[in-house]
Amino acid sequence: MKGFDPRTSFGHEVARSYDADSIRGDEDETVAFLAGLAGGGEVLELAVGTGRIAVPLRAAGVRVDGIELSQDMVDRMREKPGGDQVQVTMGDMSRVGTGRTYRLVYLVFNTIGNLLTQDDQVRCFENAARHLSEDGVFVLECRVPTAPARADHQFIDVERLELDRVGLGVCRYDPVSQVLDVNHVHLGVDGVGFNPIRLRLAYPPEFDLMARIAGLGLRDRWGGWNGEPFTAASWRHISVYERAHA
Repeated sequence: MKGFDPRTSFGHEVARSYDADSIRGDEDETVAFLAGLAGGGEVLELAVGTGRIAVPLRAAGVRVDGIELSQDMVDRMREKPGGDQVQVTMGDMSRVGTGRTYRLVYLVFNTIGNLLTQDDQVRCFENAARHLSEDGVFVLECRVPTAPARADHQFIDVERLELDRVGLGVCRYDPVSQVLDVNHVHLGVDGVGFNPIRLRLAYPPEFDLMARIAGLGLRDRWGGWNGEPFTAASWRHISVYERAHA
């Protein structure tokens, strides 16, 4: 996508609207799943954002640290009750360290796709592994890609349809780089808005290889936060990685 800059894609305007656009209704299940894995230990969220998960997880009694690239997203989190209790290290989630280790490191909501090359995604796994305690686990939530199967690798999805407002996802997928360009177009009585994003898509087996490079191995894979089986019909995967055994 010409002119796209991932360093500024989560700026002030996106941060202000992010929660309204991203709340999915599975936050309670997500928090319960992660708190159970943490087992009373400390956790780290990569790309903590506005604290959609970190803030309620902290409210559940779990110590949560975060890594985040966008100061605007962190500023939005700080406005929330309890948002000041999440310690954040600013920087790239594939490279920055907190100087601590954790019982649980997690990365949710397709956010690994914000890293636009395979090398950077591998580095993210390696960074997660560096932050794990010996018995720690890394949890990755991500959609199973559908764009590679779409006709001509370009398509428009209707994301919102109301009497006075329409939301469209205008998409183009590059099968060589595995990068999906999406511009979320908002048409309404109040005007026209654009929210572009780029994501590198990968299937679960590729993530498993990234984990092996980082010295991790797959322990469990689920189709949802309530332990639903992962099958060919699953639209997402929740993968739990642990240190590889010799």
